[in-house]
Amino acid sequence: MSCNPAIGGVAKGQMTREIDALGGEMGKAIDATGIQFRMLNRSKGAAMHSPRAQADKTLYSLHMRRVIEHEKNIDIQQDTVIGISAPSGKFSSVTVRSGRAIKAKAAILACGTFLNGLIHIGMDHFPGGRSTSEPPVEGLTESLASLGFSFGRLKTGTPPRIDSRSVDYTKVTEQPGDTDPVPFSFSSKSVADRNLISCYLTKTTEKTHDILRNGFDRSPLFTGKVQGVGPRYCPSIEDKIYRFPEKTSQHIFLEPEGVDTVEMYVNGYSTSLPEDVQIEGLRSIPGLEEVKMIRPGYAIEYDFFHPWQIRSTMETRPVENLFFAGQINGTSGYEEAAAQGLMAGINAVRKIIGKESLILGRDQAYIGVLVDDLITKETKEPYRMFTSSAEHRLILRHDNADLRLRKFGFDCGLLSSDALDRTESINERIQQFVDLLNKSKVMPAEINTFLISKELQEIKSPASALSLIKRPGIDVQDILDNSLSVRSVAGDLCSDPRVIEQAQIEIKYEGYIKREQLVADRIARLDGLHIPDNFNYDSLNSLSSEGREKLMKHRPSTIGQASRILGVSPSDVSILMIRLGR
Repeated sequence: MSCNPAIGGVAKGQMTREIDALGGEMGKAIDATGIQFRMLNRSKGAAMHSPRAQADKTLYSLHMRRVIEHEKNIDIQQDTVIGISAPSGKFSSVTVRSGRAIKAKAAILACGTFLNGLIHIGMDHFPGGRSTSEPPVEGLTESLASLGFSFGRLKTGTPPRIDSRSVDYTKVTEQPGDTDPVPFSFSSKSVADRNLISCYLTKTTEKTHDILRNGFDRSPLFTGKVQGVGPRYCPSIEDKIYRFPEKTSQHIFLEPEGVDTVEMYVNGYSTSLPEDVQIEGLRSIPGLEEVKMIRPGYAIEYDFFHPWQIRSTMETRPVENLFFAGQINGTSGYEEAAAQGLMAGINAVRKIIGKESLILGRDQAYIGVLVDDLITKETKEPYRMFTSSAEHRLILRHDNADLRLRKFGFDCGLLSSDALDRTESINERIQQFVDLLNKSKVMPAEINTFLISKELQEIKSPASALSLIKRPGIDVQDILDNSLSVRSVAGDLCSDPRVIEQAQIEIKYEGYIKREQLVADRIARLDGLHIPDNFNYDSLNSLSSEGREKLMKHRPSTIGQASRILGVSPSDVSILMIRLGR
């Protein structure tokens, strides 16, 4: 599992549910091994709701290992890949450390932070893969570079782990899980029995910041030891203090790593400062005055390959039938890596068996946004998914991921016909319920007492239930509770929480969703205009110099992709459209 023992969060939770909707395992794994579940941003609109769960780190890994080992179509071979063989630009085999070549029709590299990984703690640095106990992978970067790949260097980090028994819980704020937790997997019935622990919140102090500043002269970040670029949106604690000197405190989240361990993750305190500075800074935080540090935080820098070298299928451009997924493409995060791995796996198989690739659009999934961003944007720091990255986020909610994507998962052979039938049945019931609410009339005598109690305008004649639900302050359940006529006509539809939830979102946001869909359809038309792989951009004299350079570098698959590349102007896009139209 990733160093942060959690799944989901803002935008990441939406992606996890999309992975599940397509037939992936992540949602099932966290539902089976989670120890706290919370829905973030409940006070905001439906598009911002994001599920997150704390995991039992050991149980999660054991669960996933068991799933893999019991899959009859997977053979496990454990070794370190140090080279790729690709005669004439087509993948043929991988070479492992023992010298053996393993032949295959396709390969997916999901290297994480192992490629020439270098760990930093203060002024000390040493080779490492993902943690201080794992070796890095050496030789694979050089092998790929010899095949024509361009690579760079990035950095990420992790906080210290502390002994939960040394925390003073009277000085920290408890954060329990939700009383009505939402499962990640659409196949899970309930996770209420998995809410086993609380997390805790505290803050750094001005004293903390002074202690950490005094260690800057021994920080690998500020002394030039670290060459890789770190994530701007998830900086280390010393980076936060340096960049935001006006802030006198930063939130610190204390997150248990499991139910049978005392190890606790200090979220928000990612650092590569010397060990003595780390522990002194921790002990200046309320609740951690007597804290015991189990192991220090550290930074790790590693090689990545610029993602403009991959196609929308995750296949690399320089080598046919070789696919990249995860941090090798410059992303940060477990969920982003899982999404890429799933798409790479699907498309590698579909190419081998001669089927059409699966490419999700930006209006179809956060996964589609992720892949498109990797191809069209310059990766100067580890890429992390945010809701703000998705221009169609009102359509791409976590609650409707199965309604959007189940059909794709079934077509790819990852879901059973029963799973697809259940989803289609739910969709039909939702539409039936919306139609019923539109046709059903609510009498003034049924609803006016409720409207008066809520200081809302009364109705003087029968009104459709749907029109009343569109009003601020009135929910579907309010109509069902106050109108016997609507409730009796709805029958068993009104006893299904999923049907009520989806109907309410559809009714409340109807105008916004329609407008967003129109914009998505316009963009989809541009994404439907394909550009040949061998298109000669030098033949278009009217292109701007920067536009030509970026188009030749990124090699977009469609006009839509070309329009999203930084440096390609609207006039460049128009010139392309005219030429392709001819």
